[in-house]
Amino acid sequence: MDLAFTPEEQKFREDIRAWVGANLPADISHKVHNALRLSRDDMQRWAKILGKKGWLGHGWPKEFGGPGWNAVQKHLFEEECALAGAPRVVPFGPVMVAPVIMAFGSPEQQQRFLPGIASGEVWWSQGYSEPGSGSDLASVKCKAERKGDKYIVNGQKTWTTLGQYGEWIFCLVRTSSEGKPQTGISFLLIDMKSPGVTVRPIVLLDGEAEVNEVWFDNVEVPAENLIGEENKGWTYAKHLLSHERTNIADVNRAKRELERLKRIAKAEGVYEDARFRDEIAKLEVDVVALEMLVLRVLSAEKSGKNSLDIAGLLKIRGSEIQQRYSELMMLAAGPFSLPFIEEAMEAGWQGDFPGGVTANAPLASTYFNLRKTTIYGGSNEVQRNIVSQFVLG
Repeated sequence: MDLAFTPEEQKFREDIRAWVGANLPADISHKVHNALRLSRDDMQRWAKILGKKGWLGHGWPKEFGGPGWNAVQKHLFEEECALAGAPRVVPFGPVMVAPVIMAFGSPEQQQRFLPGIASGEVWWSQGYSEPGSGSDLASVKCKAERKGDKYIVNGQKTWTTLGQYGEWIFCLVRTSSEGKPQTGISFLLIDMKSPGVTVRPIVLLDGEAEVNEVWFDNVEVPAENLIGEENKGWTYAKHLLSHERTNIADVNRAKRELERLKRIAKAEGVYEDARFRDEIAKLEVDVVALEMLVLRVLSAEKSGKNSLDIAGLLKIRGSEIQQRYSELMMLAAGPFSLPFIEEAMEAGWQGDFPGGVTANAPLASTYFNLRKTTIYGGSNEVQRNIVSQFVLG
């Protein structure tokens, strides 16, 4: 295993850095570097820029319109985007459902859905979790009953991230109650403009409505929107989750936020404190260790080996690191991290008080928001069980 990048890979990185520097809108980069709220337009604007270049689906093979990059090239692209202050690609379309459609969808479904995902024109949402069915996805109850050439869907999904913007949603639905719970699940694509679909925002601690409830009341879905075979959706769901949990590690964002932590510590005068620098150093060691683990996974993928069995381990360490850097930012700013008035911050003047800087205004919001990371995508407790089964037997 060689974790050093080749000259060709270094040249690839430089090319990506130059392109992102020339094409990433400065106002969006400013928001990302300072943890300011990104609007739907901000996220969609960057997605369409990538889509026009053919890089929104940067992990896609050439046969489906992607660049055909290997695992290391994909990593370098994601790292350069993160360090430049690009918004994280909303993963539900290009990273999650697209690989499922490629692997298990019909040619007609591929031709119908993939172009809109690749261009960034169509916003996808994820319909997995339900009340009582989070980490235990096999217990989903949202029901889809086949009637002729359509399914009638009834039930509820929850914690649907950015569902208020969704145009299509991919859902795990219960199509059979016989046998093991996993054997009665199907994978269905649903137009969120369909009659009977209701989206209700869930207001979080930071005052945002990042997640939503989605209700289905006798929603008619054409049977042609079923991916693969009926009652085989659990297989497709596992394929998707392996991509999701690797993506959640988000080591590139951690590297960017580590530098932001150092800037805040220096601005607040705590960087000279040896004990505080010790905490930053420990975090940096953890970030480097996570990056090495990611590179080991990429090295295995590059050589054609299956490395997804430890996706849960990446999720565990990545989520813990995200929580840690948000805690240290709060500690660095002290009481100046507490004020948070969204309207004031967006007007550009919050932080104009003795000892405070504008960069501190979003810290409390970020801290509260990242409490979720050890729960979503399968709680870390469940992930440890999965890792122990795969690794220890």
